[in-house]
Amino acid sequence: MLAPMVRSGGMIELSVSSDDGAVLTEGRSPGIIFFGTTNLWLAPNEWTGVEGARTLLNGVLRLEYRPTFSSGSSWFFIARETVFLPAVTVRNAAELRAAVASAKPGARILMARGTYPGGFFFNNVRGGANSPILIAAADPDNPPVIQGGSNGMQFSDPEWVELQDLSFTSATGNGLNIDDGGSFETPARHLVLRRLRILDVGPQGNRDGIKLSGVVDFRVESCVVERWGTGGSAIDMVGCHRGVIESNSFVHTAAAESGGANGVQTKGGSRDIVIRRNRFDNAGARGVNIGGSTGLEFFRPPLPGAGERWEAKDIRVEGNTFIGCTAPVAFVGVDGAVVRFNTIYRPTRWAIRILQETTSTGFVPCRLGRFTDNIIAFHSTQWSAGGVNIGPNTSPSTFAFSRNWWYCLDAPARSRPSLPVTEAGGVQGVSPQFRDEASGDLRLLSGSPAREFGAEALPE
Repeated sequence: MLAPMVRSGGMIELSVSSDDGAVLTEGRSPGIIFFGTTNLWLAPNEWTGVEGARTLLNGVLRLEYRPTFSSGSSWFFIARETVFLPAVTVRNAAELRAAVASAKPGARILMARGTYPGGFFFNNVRGGANSPILIAAADPDNPPVIQGGSNGMQFSDPEWVELQDLSFTSATGNGLNIDDGGSFETPARHLVLRRLRILDVGPQGNRDGIKLSGVVDFRVESCVVERWGTGGSAIDMVGCHRGVIESNSFVHTAAAESGGANGVQTKGGSRDIVIRRNRFDNAGARGVNIGGSTGLEFFRPPLPGAGERWEAKDIRVEGNTFIGCTAPVAFVGVDGAVVRFNTIYRPTRWAIRILQETTSTGFVPCRLGRFTDNIIAFHSTQWSAGGVNIGPNTSPSTFAFSRNWWYCLDAPARSRPSLPVTEAGGVQGVSPQFRDEASGDLRLLSGSPAREFGAEALPE
């Protein structure tokens, strides 16, 4: 554990030095990553990355940053070192393919600025636990652009790989595709996608910004996905496990809603996925599709011969901001999910859907969803069935609603939703007092009565 030091101006300083007898040098410092949490029970891959200004002096690396958490929070910090080999810079597609083909654990492949034709396919790219293979921009301020291709880039059966500061555009299939090679016995695993930009995929049909199939132990953070296929998803997960989708931006147009697109989808047996602190702007018919409809042969792991089955289980959606969407949140064939501390603004029909699309033998009815501590601000002309759509073959009585803030923007007296069960501690008809909703700033004013609800109130 690292001991934080409070500096002037509300800044916090973390410092770390080498504990292996070797001097901490400029060459090693880029591989050191800081993490923080208030909950020591969280798995390491769920700790929040901490970034800020770095200085290295006399073998001590110091990181200074301004905390975003409340002063009453108890935080714990660690630093983890990733060991990299000397960097290799590539300047064209042939050099990139050669560098990836020969990459060993710890390889750093830096892509020079410029345009690279899409359609890359990489198989069995494997780093190590403390020495992942990094493919990144040589200059993050001028990232390389992977343009076109059916998939801009595809990895099959990768392990311990990180992609960082890359831009993808105009792929006709998926912007980035990562899969397990068709066998969940050897899943794609230990992956980090950081600060990627994925634009203008498809544009028609079931085309995804990021497609993940059979991926476990992964993070997607600080990425931007804009305008994926009108029937696809910004991030589509099939049979994925133990992943974190955090601090990303998903932006689309009205075409995504009419075409049935999703922002983020977890289906095909996906489990233990956290979708946290993202922003969804008109991200489709369903902002987050918890579950879905999957061909039985595509589930990961394969479906058991007997026993209970589900599309998604133990999914957590928290601290997100949704603008638009037919329904920002859809529970579809779920066996347990939590949606908490989100801000939902002007959905175009419902806040929530409870559906069952996979009805084959053994699949449990959609059940055990929890919807708590959210802010839902809607317009009466875009509000159907009291804001909740319930389909057949579901178990809505097993859902729980508590401490949600419901506000009808044009008619506060019509703020009460129609829920399948009685809500505990809900608030209706009182403005949450957004800072500037006309410009999309849905943070709350300092004196807001709803300051303990919604995305800003998510406990650290």
